[in-house]
Amino acid sequence: MPGSVPASGEATWPKDVGIIALEVYIPAQYVDQTELEQYDGVAAGKYTIGLGQARMGFCSDREDINSLCLTAVQRLMERNSLSYDTIGRLEVGTETIIDKSKSVKTVLMQLFEESGNTDVEGIDTTNACYGGTAALFNAVNWVESSSWDGRYALVVAGDIAVYATGSARPTGGAGAVAMLIGPNAPLAFDRGLRGTHMQHAYDFYKPDMVSEYPVVDGKLSIQCYLSALDRCYSVYRSKIQAQWQKEGIDKRFSLEDFGFMVFHSPYCKLVQKSLARLVLNDFLSDPNPNTESGKFSGLEAFREVKPEETYFDRDVEKAFMKASTEMFVEKTKASLLLSNQNGNMYTPSVYGCLASVIAVHTPQELAGKRIGVFSYGSGFAATLYSLRVTQDATPGSALDNLVASLSDLLVRLDSRRKVSPDVFAANMKLREETHHLANYIPQGSVDDLFPGTWYLTHVDDKHRRQYARRAPWIGQFDHGDRAHPQSGKEDAVTITNGEH
Repeated sequence: MPGSVPASGEATWPKDVGIIALEVYIPAQYVDQTELEQYDGVAAGKYTIGLGQARMGFCSDREDINSLCLTAVQRLMERNSLSYDTIGRLEVGTETIIDKSKSVKTVLMQLFEESGNTDVEGIDTTNACYGGTAALFNAVNWVESSSWDGRYALVVAGDIAVYATGSARPTGGAGAVAMLIGPNAPLAFDRGLRGTHMQHAYDFYKPDMVSEYPVVDGKLSIQCYLSALDRCYSVYRSKIQAQWQKEGIDKRFSLEDFGFMVFHSPYCKLVQKSLARLVLNDFLSDPNPNTESGKFSGLEAFREVKPEETYFDRDVEKAFMKASTEMFVEKTKASLLLSNQNGNMYTPSVYGCLASVIAVHTPQELAGKRIGVFSYGSGFAATLYSLRVTQDATPGSALDNLVASLSDLLVRLDSRRKVSPDVFAANMKLREETHHLANYIPQGSVDDLFPGTWYLTHVDDKHRRQYARRAPWIGQFDHGDRAHPQSGKEDAVTITNGEH
């Protein structure tokens, strides 16, 4: 089975280490971006067309980073019928900090108490939206190391993305993605194929310790994102071509070699521009591009452009977005389901895009594909890497189970409750005023949460947080389950300062 050690017990390099299972959690309410445009008094289409966003999920004061991660982890364990003693490493990636010392990981350990398993390595990782990827790499590296003890690793990326009133607010969102990591995975990491770029910049940062809101330099952030994409793609391309050369494969790598390409998605329009950016990179690196026909047709005027001078060049952007239209539809558009419908989740964003690809394709459509993944976090840190989908798409296979587990994603998105922009604004104001308070009882309705959701019940006078779980409905975590948002009225379990 996936994650199992060889029967002989011999020390062998684990094969096909990667993502075995994946669980997505999104809030149960959203605001419509068209209505938000009207409420904010901006031009029609500014958020929906200019940013490419349709809906934005958000959390009331009943949810925080701990509750989001508790929900995602427990749902993954239940849906896959796993015991907590099968987990040997648990990593958290988040930039939603509610305690400058105590990690989210230690809060999640309460889920492990009944199993008696406290031998669980890993801790939180933070760097803007890149923390989830760093946590994932840590987990994969552990499984591939001499420290691995044969158990699974578990990674959870979660965030609540909120902004002050203004132009950045519609690029918010919230959610968490949990991933089970081990060998014999249906989504295996391409070993040795990571292109990374790290650099210092103040493009997006959170220096105010009492505010959830970031300081954002929007133009610089886009420049950092695109420059990191250029660098990472160049490094990745060099590494895979070196591998191919060793294997006797004589060809140039291009975007065509990815079956799918997913990106960190601050907003959907930037992702579309990013795919066009990779086509620009392919065009400039090709020693003899065909500008008479095919995807590079009519682009000869851009042959001498320098990438670092084109971040805000409208002519280049327009030409290569046009040239990449078919490729965008084929390789990337499907990945934007969650981003378009729920918004930017920060660390889970790129993994929500990966989940979207899986959710809207059959195992047969995914089998054998190479998926490119670009992860970016401001400040800034970025990596472009790839996953190989297993060839085995037979019923009951690991890939079939993974696809089945995400088959309810569209239904869950459609079963959320729409709220008016003024209710959304009131929730943002309430969070702003109360997220840091001690001796506080949240005001949000528990009945509005999805079944199986953990939520905050109380913050005591020493800032210790207490949680309870809304009961899941019977059969909720069977493969291919369907969401029933009005079920599960009773709370199943309460966690209070580390005790069940």
